[in-house]
Amino acid sequence: MSFVAERIIYYYNEWYYVISFIDITEEEIMSELIEISDMCKIYNPGENEVRALDHISLTIGEKEFVAIIGQSGSGKSTLMNMLGCLDVPTSGSYHLHGKDVAEMLDDELSDIRNKEIGFIFQGFNLIPSLTALGNVELPLIYRGVPRAKRLELAKEALKKVGLENRMTHKPSEMSGGQQQRVAIARAIAQAPPIILADEPTGNLDSHSSEEILGILKNLHEEGRTIILITHDPTIASKAERIVHIMDGKIYKDERNTGESEQQIREELKAAQENQVTAEDRTEEQHGWEE
Repeated sequence: MSFVAERIIYYYNEWYYVISFIDITEEEIMSELIEISDMCKIYNPGENEVRALDHISLTIGEKEFVAIIGQSGSGKSTLMNMLGCLDVPTSGSYHLHGKDVAEMLDDELSDIRNKEIGFIFQGFNLIPSLTALGNVELPLIYRGVPRAKRLELAKEALKKVGLENRMTHKPSEMSGGQQQRVAIARAIAQAPPIILADEPTGNLDSHSSEEILGILKNLHEEGRTIILITHDPTIASKAERIVHIMDGKIYKDERNTGESEQQIREELKAAQENQVTAEDRTEEQHGWEE
């Protein structure tokens, strides 16, 4: 979508008025929600340091559906922790809604995690002794939501994920897919603008995975920003934008123009092969110097 630049002059009440229409793309209309610049996360600084994130820069706009894909050890989970304000970087900056996260107090960060971001994890993290309704309601209690309102929000969230007939069931009485839907309902009960999903289908069969992805797609269509962390090309191919991460670095960031699962797999394999080749060359050079 774009708006064509025009100038319209019209006469009214003995005055001439000029209206200008500026050429704006759809991407420019979408305001920046997340802006990460030159971020590093280093564990064990020194000789044996591990760079989980190595000068990462990433911008995510409001209402985007982004998949961050990488294999185990790629740095995607560390990046998720940064995005969710669950950890702090060694260096670099993270701006959320234009505000520098590094300058926020603990109470402000807690408010963001409670109100701005809905977390969905691979492990459902449900309390076994509580019903589906009780599990969804629990975070709302901690947020100080009045009882009548939190019951309303919890019931509405469970209806949204298709569990209106399972509200009184405990986790042990539900399938894995149903438990994950309870976890999603818990994440969206207070309508956070950002959904951060870490391998949300990792413990599910293919049918349940499709159901969960359908729910995430519906949430995106409602106007939420979806950030999906995954190692699975099948899952990543459902997103509108795919960010590839490996060895703590983003090596590819592109709009999904209908890439197939196989294409994404081939790209991941090629990137890994290129990395191995580069490491071999470095070792050869060091060996020659010695």
